[in-house]
Amino acid sequence: MPRHPDYPSKFEQIAAQTLYPRLPASGRCFVRERAILHRFTLQELRLVSEIALDLEMWRQGDISELWPANFSATPDKTGKKQLLKALRDRWEALREAPNRYPPVPLEPRQPVKAKVLTREKGELGLGFCPVASPKTRCCNLLTLDAVDNCGYGCSYCSIQSFFDGNRVFFDRRLEEKLAALPIDPTQIYHIGTGQSSDSLMWGNSHGLLDTLTRFAERHPNVILEFKTKSANTRHLLKQQLPANMLFTWSLNPQPVIDHEEHGTASLEQRIDAARQLADRGAIIGFHFHPMIHYAGWQADYSALFDEVQCGFSPEQVAMISLGTLTFTRPVIRKIRKQGNRSQILKLPLVETDGKLSYPDELKLALFSHAYDSFSSAWKEQVFFYLCMENQRFWRPVFGFEYPSNDAFEQVMKQRYLSKIQRCRRTVIETA
Repeated sequence: MPRHPDYPSKFEQIAAQTLYPRLPASGRCFVRERAILHRFTLQELRLVSEIALDLEMWRQGDISELWPANFSATPDKTGKKQLLKALRDRWEALREAPNRYPPVPLEPRQPVKAKVLTREKGELGLGFCPVASPKTRCCNLLTLDAVDNCGYGCSYCSIQSFFDGNRVFFDRRLEEKLAALPIDPTQIYHIGTGQSSDSLMWGNSHGLLDTLTRFAERHPNVILEFKTKSANTRHLLKQQLPANMLFTWSLNPQPVIDHEEHGTASLEQRIDAARQLADRGAIIGFHFHPMIHYAGWQADYSALFDEVQCGFSPEQVAMISLGTLTFTRPVIRKIRKQGNRSQILKLPLVETDGKLSYPDELKLALFSHAYDSFSSAWKEQVFFYLCMENQRFWRPVFGFEYPSNDAFEQVMKQRYLSKIQRCRRTVIETA
């Protein structure tokens, strides 16, 4: 226990190093009183502040309601340790209980908030998936940062740890830099544009979609994937699209969209947008990622999987990915610092493969339920895979596994190419 007689005067200096300033006034008052009374260390104050902020974000009441009452007012060192353990146990019990999403959000879904700017970035190159890890089975996706930062407000998004503020940047020399990329015509490339921003929410702003379409036309050996939570397909529907442009939607049940994916298109809007492009002959795909565990998840996801299978034929769909919440500590700190109403951190986080995620048994339940919900025709004609997950999950879920990332990558590309070639033949036959 700190032996600072001037601890009260030092408190604000210590508290500034924690999330204490993010607490509402009542929470700050209570935490300050307890911190001075018990002489909390920096680490102890950090823990208490995080618990108080989580309760506020989860709408689980004030920390004063969770505070253990059966301890002396000024416990000794051992007593303080027991008090904090009791507080932490209560917090963890709340955290591990299933989330509950009311059918009507307590707050309206937040609109897009972004200040769009242009700038000349440095050299444009093809990067690698920013969340790839040697501990996970990875498809070796290449990334193209056509836009920096996203205007949506998904509570779990890792993009928020890469950029600050609400400024979104377009590169005013994108076309010139794309033309300079060293694309080997003898190789097959799988390039995603949705890692640093949503691929379609901006439409053709600053000529973005036209520029990327011309890039795909020049390089038929490039599989160019647009990953989105948007329904902004108006510009795409006006033109003939190259077959090697793959449009994929991240889908979740509407309660998750309402509570955790602010500003994005509704589930109905996303599926309708995908259907319109598929009906025009474009190849589409779906990412059930992140799947989220909450009270009623089985019924909601089952209905979603049925809707997809009823609305599309497997011939139209190249891929379906499965994955779940995976956090790094910087992302968790950013979520708490933002302090938005969200239950996204109300889950039993465990250390797994170098990050924080659900325990294995919950992951297996989510993934197995998803894969088992699809018909044999979909399993035969659509490429299913786990995204950013350890290879130990593949065999229990799919009944097989890939020996390496390169093997995974090659099979994925070949499956996508077969859809692209079929699409090209259809265009030629109908021309």
